[in-house]
Amino acid sequence: MPETLEPGVSEIERYLAAQQSKSLLRFITCGSVDDGKSTLIGRLLYDSKMLFEDQLATLEADSRKVGTQGGDLDFALLVDGLSAEREQGITIDVAYRFFNTDRRKFIVADTPGHEQYTRNMVTGASTADLAIILIDARKGVLPQTRRHSFLVSLLGIRKIVLAVNKMDLMGYDQAVFDRVVAEYRAFARQLDLTDIQAIPLSALKGDNVTTLTDAMPWYLGPTLIGHLETVEVADLRASQPFRLPVQWVNRPNLDFRGYAGTIAAGTVRPGDRIRVLPSGQESRVARIVTHDGDLPLAVAGQSVTLTLTDEIDISRGDILSTLDEVAEAADQMEATLVWMSEAPLLPGRPYILKLGTKSVPATVATLKHKINVNTLEQLATKTLSLNEVGLATLSLDQAIAFDVYRNNRDTGGFILIDRLTNETVAAGLIRSAIVRTVPWQVLDVDKRARSQMKGQRPRVLWFTGLSGAGKSTIANLVEKKLHAHGRHTMLLDGDNVRHGLNRDLSFTDADRVENIRRVAEVSKLMVDAGLIVLVSFISPYRAERRMARELLGPGEFLEVFVDTPLAVAEDRDVKGLYAKARAGKIPNFTGIDSPYEPPESPDVRIDTQAMTAEQAANHIFTLLSRFDEDADLVDGAAI
Repeated sequence: MPETLEPGVSEIERYLAAQQSKSLLRFITCGSVDDGKSTLIGRLLYDSKMLFEDQLATLEADSRKVGTQGGDLDFALLVDGLSAEREQGITIDVAYRFFNTDRRKFIVADTPGHEQYTRNMVTGASTADLAIILIDARKGVLPQTRRHSFLVSLLGIRKIVLAVNKMDLMGYDQAVFDRVVAEYRAFARQLDLTDIQAIPLSALKGDNVTTLTDAMPWYLGPTLIGHLETVEVADLRASQPFRLPVQWVNRPNLDFRGYAGTIAAGTVRPGDRIRVLPSGQESRVARIVTHDGDLPLAVAGQSVTLTLTDEIDISRGDILSTLDEVAEAADQMEATLVWMSEAPLLPGRPYILKLGTKSVPATVATLKHKINVNTLEQLATKTLSLNEVGLATLSLDQAIAFDVYRNNRDTGGFILIDRLTNETVAAGLIRSAIVRTVPWQVLDVDKRARSQMKGQRPRVLWFTGLSGAGKSTIANLVEKKLHAHGRHTMLLDGDNVRHGLNRDLSFTDADRVENIRRVAEVSKLMVDAGLIVLVSFISPYRAERRMARELLGPGEFLEVFVDTPLAVAEDRDVKGLYAKARAGKIPNFTGIDSPYEPPESPDVRIDTQAMTAEQAANHIFTLLSRFDEDADLVDGAAI
């Protein structure tokens, strides 16, 4: 029995060894709708004999049932797995498939062709080494071809296969192929895409996919699979400067402190000098620890734990870097954004920026322009919509370590996350750091000193609610009561501020966000001055109210929700605004054609149907006294 098993075991071992030694190529297919991407991948899987018998049986059955080839095998069905895709005959999601040949392993992403699924295509291209740009020989270079080529270039893919498909429908005419290639190369030069292998083929018939066809004797180049097997796609990460984003600080006991993560670039050895960013501290590598023992050398792609010779402060999200070519560190940067959310980008709105293992609060400070990806034209804009691409400056709450995206994908690419929904709203590619040229000035007279002089606890009372809810009336009464008690106050009213500080802003969603951002910053300055600040703004979005709260210290922000139903506020309509909005004379009016997001957990809720404005003011004044009785007071002063 052992004699009969031994050859089989050896054969399996040889097979596994051979598989491990094969190089891996990640590539994407992209093109316009119905150019044949899914058919091409299905053909590659079929011809490379990567289908099991049950898959072949299912393919044959599905081809007869829902196929588009008159009962012949419809290879697109191998990839178009979603029922919606089969019904519409298009690719919606990103479909990943693995296959291999005798020479190489492959992971291919079939990315959507339609413009509305640009975000899916960006996802599929983010890890690819090569892109197959598929063009229908009947249609030539289309706007979608230009869009996909721009995104491929943007994401740093430089190896291009121009697959001119459906040559069988054009009589295998060389002139058609040459015309398409010439048109594409002229456009590609604008994107600095020069490494292009053009191949005429028919994915459906199999011409030039895995074997050269006799139908196009004028073509003397490689087959598609032949090119994919031999194209040189060097893994540049090993030759790049050393980068290790810290994922976890490993402290199992008092005698061991290690920094675990996956090496994003370069190599490291015990004894190497490293720098920690963004702090800038330096040390030396003591050990490279793995589950299987210490290593004398670690390279890009390996997951390791490094110990250092010095006890220094390192946290998750920091980057360990070589001394010779260090990563950058900044709290402001310029980046290209690909917007991936149904809700538009609003400059000034707070998001979470996640780069590698680091997550920090961030805002889009300005949008410089958006890019027409079909013409490459730069267009002025205040916002980005789903699938649009733009150049923006970002401001972060703290400095982070990173590289420019063109130098390192892993440490130069990030995502933006909506803080309320946890939705990924954008993919970002860092272009450069923006150096902060104005340092913070140290002041001897601080907030505490100003507060003690005034004998009060500074804070913001943020009144929010619909237009006509009674915010300004109640805020004005509260200020009068505080003033009567000798308190130092300032009331910022939405209407009044728009006559000065915010007179340049309209009522679009983007300008509403900027309106609140400015007022929140001014409120913070007034709290630093020791004042009690009453802010009366509709402030329709939770995200901006949360941003205002986070600018201040614990207990310094009280959200007062003046809760009035829309029908009641509209019935009052003291200023006649609702009537004008209903008549279409005031666009973007909150409650009519612009949303209001009520607070989920306000500090104070005022039901204006249950109490008068005077009662509401007394209630708020009483609550302020109670809040201060439970807090550390300034020299014993109340309120």
